[in-house]
Amino acid sequence: MRRAHPVESGEPSVMIPGTAAPLGETLLLCHDRASGLSAAIAVDDTTLGPGLGGVRWMSYPSFAAATEEASRLSRVMTLKNALAEIPYGGAKSVIMRQGDMVDQPARRHAQLLAFGASLRHLEGAYVPGVDMGTSVADLAAIATVVPWVSCNHEDPSPATALGVFHSIDAAVRRTLGRDLSGVRVTVQGAGHVGSTLADLLGSHGALVSVADIDGDRAAAVARRVGGTVVAPDVAHAIPSDVFAPCAAARVLHAAAIDQLDCALVVGAANDVLATRFCAELMARRGIVYVPDFVSNAGGVLQIHAERAGWEASRLAAALAAVGQRTSDLLDESVATHALPLHVAEQWTSVRLGRTVTIPD
Repeated sequence: MRRAHPVESGEPSVMIPGTAAPLGETLLLCHDRASGLSAAIAVDDTTLGPGLGGVRWMSYPSFAAATEEASRLSRVMTLKNALAEIPYGGAKSVIMRQGDMVDQPARRHAQLLAFGASLRHLEGAYVPGVDMGTSVADLAAIATVVPWVSCNHEDPSPATALGVFHSIDAAVRRTLGRDLSGVRVTVQGAGHVGSTLADLLGSHGALVSVADIDGDRAAAVARRVGGTVVAPDVAHAIPSDVFAPCAAARVLHAAAIDQLDCALVVGAANDVLATRFCAELMARRGIVYVPDFVSNAGGVLQIHAERAGWEASRLAAALAAVGQRTSDLLDESVATHALPLHVAEQWTSVRLGRTVTIPD
């Protein structure tokens, strides 16, 4: 990618009333009384193609909070897909979870069908995939209603983890001047992505600590990789070489950054910064932050590979390129005295022909 001056401030954004989230191209609020569905679908940008992004199914304190998360994450997907050099724009959706839907399979299925019916209004401008709280089976249910669905046959989580692994490996080599053997990595979140990432790191000699709100799940992963379990509320403060957030969004706020005891932050979680200025706070402490939309692109590469009919070798090369992109990013950051976040934002802005930054 061509070199350009780092972005210091984003373009003025129209904000969704009552939230701190930017309003993209399309915002669809969905409600279905019969099934109980409440959902928000945010399509941020379709310059490069239809918006690609997961369907997140979580509890939210309000519909406004759910809408804000969808919109923020859709902007991050715009940056991710552009930097991954795949023909998709950015989008995201969230479904508000009410109670434990695992115990209500009929209601869950009805809500998925209602969500699919809402997707018809977008006429293919949004390609949904799996995310936190959803599965391949969920996307397969949606695909019975609309055809433009991804992840209805294969879970991209292993590819996401492999891309993050390549990014961590490259960042460690570039910043610490060593391979992964003996490197201390704290993985925050032991779900599909975090557990696979822990396996990859452990198999390459890293010393892995695992944190998860499900203590049994964290313990199982730690046993498998010969690692240790740490409490999720203090995982960011554990002395380590790399902190790898792989769970919820916006976990790095000013107070948490003050407590970080690591050299690198490289993970799988989307929208990990509470505000854009948090990247500057980490830099002031000498912590190198690889933007999540750079490190966690493996999942969207897997989705595109399946849709485009790539051979396995081509996908493997694209996932390895996540590491090379990380190295190039850190090299340009040093050369231009700009934060990696600002360099990555500028790379995206060049590709899209307009200034694009993460939400603040």
